[in-house]
Amino acid sequence: MLWTGSMQNMHPRLGLAVEQHSRFFGERWKRVFRSFYPILGVVYDGARARETAVEVRGHHTAIRGADDSGAAYHALEQDVFYWAHAVFFMTMIRFGDRFMGGVPEAARRQLFAEHVQWYALYGLSMRPVPGSWEEFQTYWDDMCSRVLVDNKATRDVLDLAGLPKPHFLPAVPQALWSPLWSLLARGLGWLTTGLYDPVIRDRLGLNWSALDERLHRVLGRAVHLVFRLVPHDRRFHPRARAGWRRSRGAVVDPVESPTRHLPG
Repeated sequence: MLWTGSMQNMHPRLGLAVEQHSRFFGERWKRVFRSFYPILGVVYDGARARETAVEVRGHHTAIRGADDSGAAYHALEQDVFYWAHAVFFMTMIRFGDRFMGGVPEAARRQLFAEHVQWYALYGLSMRPVPGSWEEFQTYWDDMCSRVLVDNKATRDVLDLAGLPKPHFLPAVPQALWSPLWSLLARGLGWLTTGLYDPVIRDRLGLNWSALDERLHRVLGRAVHLVFRLVPHDRRFHPRARAGWRRSRGAVVDPVESPTRHLPG
């Protein structure tokens, strides 16, 4: 998701690690699917969720380096690693508000509690994690207003020009893919811009009018109406569907299966 990736990369130290270590920009489609699947496993793998979390954490142990001033960084720094997962949590809230008919206050509090349980499975310090939904909102606003920056890693995520045809569309001719993707890329950029906090749009120099906002909300309501027609099981990623079925068939320890609300 453009919104998720760009918001994560706007953290200056996370963005630096991506610039120096990530192969994402050379294989975007495959990397998205490789990353999304194990992260869903931390949520939906039931008794194996903690093991999956350790595997995900292990992928970050070798990501270290230094910035231009010589200051060292590491991908498992408490504040940096939590920020990435705070964005995952806010992805649920932001997309639920705009495309799923809204997230009631009680559901926000429940999702917050579940995201804390989810994050605890990584076995890292809980020091950066806000103590309540109210504290998280203050944390989020502070990050957006004071910490996040416009950097190369963010711009690279948002630059969709010339993205190669994905491996899962072999039947689409290249001659058709190029103009089709050019149109889709503009639409995805517009959708992403509408999900940013105003302070983030200003920082990235993105224009957003009152008409844009109205059209974005109309589209969000349309998506919600269409999504309601999709059979319940088909609304989730296969790994999420398996976890949901397990949770219906047995009493599940919330720490072992921390949330059932991630978008799939």
